[in-house]
Amino acid sequence: MNQSPLHIGIVGAGPSGCYVADALGRKLPGARIDVFDRLPTPFGLVRGGVAPDHQGTKNIARQFERTLGKEGVRFLGNVAIGRDISCDELKAAYDVLVITIGALEDRPLGIAGENLDAVYGSGRFVAWYNGIPDGRDLDPKLDGKSVAIVGNGNVALDIARLLGKTPDELASSDLCAHARAAFAAARIEDIWLIGRRGPLEASFTTAELAEFGELSQVATLVDAAALPQQVPEQFDAEQRKLAEKNLDVLKAYAARGNQAERPLRIHFLFNAAPIEIRGEQRARELVLARTRSENGRAVSGGETFVVPADTVISAIGYRSTPLPGLPFDDARGTVANAEGRVEPGVYTAGWCKRGPQGVVPANRADSLAVAELILADLATRQASGKRGGALIDSMLAQRGVQPVDFAGWQKINAVEVAAGQGRPREKLTRREELLAASRG
Repeated sequence: MNQSPLHIGIVGAGPSGCYVADALGRKLPGARIDVFDRLPTPFGLVRGGVAPDHQGTKNIARQFERTLGKEGVRFLGNVAIGRDISCDELKAAYDVLVITIGALEDRPLGIAGENLDAVYGSGRFVAWYNGIPDGRDLDPKLDGKSVAIVGNGNVALDIARLLGKTPDELASSDLCAHARAAFAAARIEDIWLIGRRGPLEASFTTAELAEFGELSQVATLVDAAALPQQVPEQFDAEQRKLAEKNLDVLKAYAARGNQAERPLRIHFLFNAAPIEIRGEQRARELVLARTRSENGRAVSGGETFVVPADTVISAIGYRSTPLPGLPFDDARGTVANAEGRVEPGVYTAGWCKRGPQGVVPANRADSLAVAELILADLATRQASGKRGGALIDSMLAQRGVQPVDFAGWQKINAVEVAAGQGRPREKLTRREELLAASRG
């Protein structure tokens, strides 16, 4: 393709968007790449989803910093698609438009009592403790003795682990000040980690599971009778490796006994499906049905039991949010696409393409594959003469929208790091604070 420069717009400055920007920037050195985000801050789930005590995982942000700081790449934060600019306007401006907005909506439990007070989706809860402006005012109720977390993935483990840590154990994290205060004030005695299927089908990773053994005030309780002796032969090699490692950790926890001297108990409950949340006005208990695993699915056995639950947090997955002007697959909760192609000139990558699966590195492979797809399509397209960022800049200026650029993000970053006073950072958690910091 002989067009120069080529104009590329990327909606979403999280891992997928940054990986696509980096890949296309390397292969198309003359291209002009604009990376938009609805928040004043970049990096998506690295900033707002990765657990605040997993600082090693957050180090990938350094690579994304380099990408957004490269010549030919612009960060335009605080620009929301549908509020400040439309998809159709982006299509008119850019030769290539890539949608990498992730998956931010909590999937509902679909049970009675889900609308009671003190019932939260994990997306909202994580946004609250990670200081995302949208979730800043959630103020979850943590005033009871028992918390039930429904889900057997890493997000469920993250929430349970953070609730189980002492203030000293959280000192090296970037957990926000309002969440630190709420966790310190809580007097939780029991946390129930509930999986619909068995321990072999759990999707958490072994490293995250093993961290519970290091918590000073937590007794990690596992019923040895609920654990199989070995992994069935029908598991494929990758499944088997993960299941065997997790099973070893769970058996070690079961062997510890009740650890009665510890003030906080985390109970691993497998083969238990939530069927109702009970309480007057707010949650007080969770009704569960015993299940058995058949071909990887949870099948109810009919027997029910109850656990106390003054707070219920569901961590059962997420959906993307439909964008006006783009096709949406409502059944899957993703941007409708064929291997990353949405329509001519429009692509998607990451969780909004394939669903909320995999950790940050998994997005890299997906993003690189979509970048290769884009490069192949560009080889057969004619020059378009589109104006790219110049057209968008004029539209935003006419509407009084002032994007946060990369220099503005660096000012925010400097303010937060300085405020950390020994911690990695103290996040600014309100949009107006972030915008003020971005202007210096």
